[in-house]
Amino acid sequence: MAEEIQISKDQTASASPLNGRVAIVTGGSRGIGRAIAVHLHSLGAKVVINYASSSTQADQLAVELNAAAAEHRAIAVRGDVSDRDQVKHLFDEAEREFGSKVHVIVNCAGVMDAKYPSLAQTTEEDWDTTFNVNAKGAFLTGREAARRLVRGGGGRIIMTTTSLVGSLLPGYAAYAASKAAVETMTKILAKELKGTGVTSNCVAPGPVASDLFYAGKTEEMINRFVESGPLGRLGQPEDVAQVVGFLAGDAGEWINGQVVRVNGGMVI
Repeated sequence: MAEEIQISKDQTASASPLNGRVAIVTGGSRGIGRAIAVHLHSLGAKVVINYASSSTQADQLAVELNAAAAEHRAIAVRGDVSDRDQVKHLFDEAEREFGSKVHVIVNCAGVMDAKYPSLAQTTEEDWDTTFNVNAKGAFLTGREAARRLVRGGGGRIIMTTTSLVGSLLPGYAAYAASKAAVETMTKILAKELKGTGVTSNCVAPGPVASDLFYAGKTEEMINRFVESGPLGRLGQPEDVAQVVGFLAGDAGEWINGQVVRVNGGMVI
């Protein structure tokens, strides 16, 4: 499904609680990550759009964001979050381009294999791939952020997990387990960063209308998800982006070590 995000000069001219702050969004070229990059930019942030392979979407988004702003405030940087050197390079490029330490890291890069209906049919290779990107990727980005984010206030680590950790639906064992590991790590990291002014939280979306969600699902399966929610619809990437924007700003400072389920009441 094609993604259309309208960016206007009026949008970027609105309130700017992240004015001048540098934000990295991993997996920022499409889906939820793209919506987050757009929203943080609209709040005044200088945004690093990370992507894993194809540069087309990330480069185009950077062009659109820069066209909507009075100054150069977006770049696209390739990097595999499961590789420590590439994660380090991501932070290096952010500092080099914008001349400042990073304030906000939003880790959206992730994989979900829809081929297997049960844990019994999941291969070791697919289990390892899931944990390598989802859990190890969060570990490496979180570790680099813990070492390098701005201290004294404004530092934000935001990991994207999933409400499946709460609903525990059959067929998602590897994916949910990898995200449960991220949630535990993120909570501990919040305590380890005591005294730095850096907060560490997770947002846990429910079903969101994105390529990752639609992959491998029939129309009937999608309709079941829609009907299961009190609000009668799938989430939109922008629903998640607005919560991330709040956590990234000063108003979200008192939220720390938490998992915020952004699912419209589908999982409580």
